[in-house]
Amino acid sequence: MQFLIPLSQREPLFRQVYSALRQAILTGTFHAGDRLPSTRDLAEQLGISRTVIVLAYDQLLAEGFVVGRSGSGTYVPEGLTAGPPAGSEKTATLRLSRFGARAAALGTELVVFPQRRTTLLRYDFAYGRSDVECFPFELWRRILQRRARKARIRELDYGPATGSEALREAICAHLRRSRAVVCDPSQVIIVNGSQQALYLISRVLIEPGDRVVIEEPSYQGTTELLRAAGARLHPSAVDGDGLDPTSLPADGRLAFVTPSHQFPTGAILPLARRQKLLQWAKRANAVVVEDDYDGEFRYEGKPLESLQGLDSEGRVIYVGTFSRTIFSALRLGYLIVPKSLLQAFTSAKWLCDRHTATLEQATLAEFITTGMYERHLRRVRRRNAASRQALLEAVQRHLRERVKISGEGAGAHIVLWPGKRIAEDVAIGAAAARGVGIYGIGRYFLKRPPRPGIMLGYPRMRESDIREGVRRLAEIL
Repeated sequence: MQFLIPLSQREPLFRQVYSALRQAILTGTFHAGDRLPSTRDLAEQLGISRTVIVLAYDQLLAEGFVVGRSGSGTYVPEGLTAGPPAGSEKTATLRLSRFGARAAALGTELVVFPQRRTTLLRYDFAYGRSDVECFPFELWRRILQRRARKARIRELDYGPATGSEALREAICAHLRRSRAVVCDPSQVIIVNGSQQALYLISRVLIEPGDRVVIEEPSYQGTTELLRAAGARLHPSAVDGDGLDPTSLPADGRLAFVTPSHQFPTGAILPLARRQKLLQWAKRANAVVVEDDYDGEFRYEGKPLESLQGLDSEGRVIYVGTFSRTIFSALRLGYLIVPKSLLQAFTSAKWLCDRHTATLEQATLAEFITTGMYERHLRRVRRRNAASRQALLEAVQRHLRERVKISGEGAGAHIVLWPGKRIAEDVAIGAAAARGVGIYGIGRYFLKRPPRPGIMLGYPRMRESDIREGVRRLAEIL
């Protein structure tokens, strides 16, 4: 019997032979009762060692795809039902949950942050990314390797759902100093990035139909997650001082806010509005979610303490991440939850993925407690401050009264609001033709944006590139 199998160098030969024979049985090339070629014949046909064929047949035998008959050969067993031939399958219509249906309806445009480009641009003002060039990767590797070598066996078993005790203590101590967060380590839950934190909040606190307040515009990862959860979204317009608490609904269940540097406009919520927001939460018996995605970066005036630090009733959940200060691929974030919600969130985290990777937690804990994280933050702040200053000076020099600026007091991006109305997609395309990457703010609005806006990030750009990029941008604005 002739049976040809195309072979390559991509995987072991016995695996290729096994896979081809298995597929042939499943699709009906070999039927129940058919005899397979002998190992010697198939080896000669393929020009490979008979040992390779024997290994493949042994695997098929172990999985029940074939049976051996002493002195007769190898056969496809009776009762084994073949599926349709390859290429003729019909896709089954499978029932989704309500959450799954909503998630599927979001399509493929979900969470491209920032919009992914198919071509690299020389002057790319990408936002939402850490400055990986200044991160001490060699130091990080040494800590990680030492932790891996010295880890005891029990430390490599399942860990606590809330995360490493050492890391929770380190985060708690850092936040008390830098962000005036009021907490103890028991309130800290380590998660796989802030997106998982938001997901856990939606699962624990939101029922389909609940009214949830979001800023307008707001972070797409929050908005689409809430849509998938079935929440009734109440977009609250953002002005130069952020969200206006006097416009919030009396029946709101939650409010998601970015008070330290509103995403994406960059507005900073003043103290008076923070207090009114907490008063609203008390009247509505609501929860406020404070997403402090880049609260470590502030350049003007006295830093405002966290919203969580003003909360005296346990109504604020604080969400933080290391994606902006270390590197995004680390996927470590945290929740600070009121003690009344701690058990629910701990159980939800366990049900989701048991716990976050332990070696990375141990490495980060040492990185923080030894002071290396603080030193790294100071270095990043200095670099960001210099890049920010170069950007503002270039905008003033080349664009002047043609644009207004927001978000320059904190964070790692600014927003330009052109005085002359221009479509964002037209501006993005024209800038790209000049080698400049800019990003529109319109995609973060639920409703039609009142005016076009352009987001410019600066942490990864050299000052000379910032100046040249703005000069080229001025040609189209």
